Amino acid sequence: MDQAGYDIIGDIHGHADELIKLLTHLGYRESTTGFCHPHRKVVFVGDFIDRGEHLRQHQTLLQIVMAMVKNGHACSVMGNHEFNALAFHTLYNGEYLRPRTDKNIRQHQAFLNEFEHLPEQKQEVLEFFYSLPLWLELDGIRVVHACWDAALIEFMRTRCPDGRLDPALLAEASTRGEKAYLAVERLLKGVEVALPDGIRFRDKDGHSRDAVRVQWWQQHARQLGEVALSEGSDIGHAASLPLPANLPCYPADQPPCFVGHYWMTGTPRPLTENVACLDYSVAKGGKLVAYRWSGETTLLQAHFVYC
Repeated sequence: MDQAGYDIIGDIHGHADELIKLLTHLGYRESTTGFCHPHRKVVFVGDFIDRGEHLRQHQTLLQIVMAMVKNGHACSVMGNHEFNALAFHTLYNGEYLRPRTDKNIRQHQAFLNEFEHLPEQKQEVLEFFYSLPLWLELDGIRVVHACWDAALIEFMRTRCPDGRLDPALLAEASTRGEKAYLAVERLLKGVEVALPDGIRFRDKDGHSRDAVRVQWWQQHARQLGEVALSEGSDIGHAASLPLPANLPCYPADQPPCFVGHYWMTGTPRPLTENVACLDYSVAKGGKLVAYRWSGETTLLQAHFVYC
């Protein structure tokens, strides 16, 4: 019998079949209240939706996830795609909080394929997204979609003590210049550092970027090139720049922290002794990954599980 604990599962992006395979592999069995385990519980890191336009598995996936959360077999944090969906479908002062540009529609198309003509079901899903907190602290672990920034989490506690957004705070968090905007951007999308004028690179979706996302969990780096998540792109002389002084720090004596978001590849392993990413690019031909946590304070490569 497995020791009681949590199975933290990475970004799924509409891949219901892969989730069913992984849950089954982990010993979860379908019941009248959803997939469940006799003494373990799933924690999802968010990003249930978008990508996988060819699959049309969003309805199946969300039925599985929502039943598990509703009936206590799982809990979850919000991912940036859930936040984006709420903003995309929310009118504020006569305009949608997430503008319906070609780019934004394209990124959300897999969800629209299955829900755009089902308003009641879509509303139920959006209400579920509102129920997802921005972060979780559970019996010795922490979970956030992209970055554990203690200062910004403490700020958000003053606005939403349980970590859950409401429509007013969603609007504030969608408005550049508001501190809630900075907080949600960082917690759900990670830390970005602006590049010097003239330096740009293309991200995984081909979009031109003038800021680089960084590995906030690296505690001993001194130069930007050591922490840049530029996917092999050349950031020029910016690589030798010193790190900005305001980067968040996640010390080694803090509880294990689990994130998704970063499109990892290769063999899953901890990022540090107390930080692990569970996003291994299932939507790009990678794998859906879980970490089977049973109380350890030092994360172990052997505890990553995938089919």
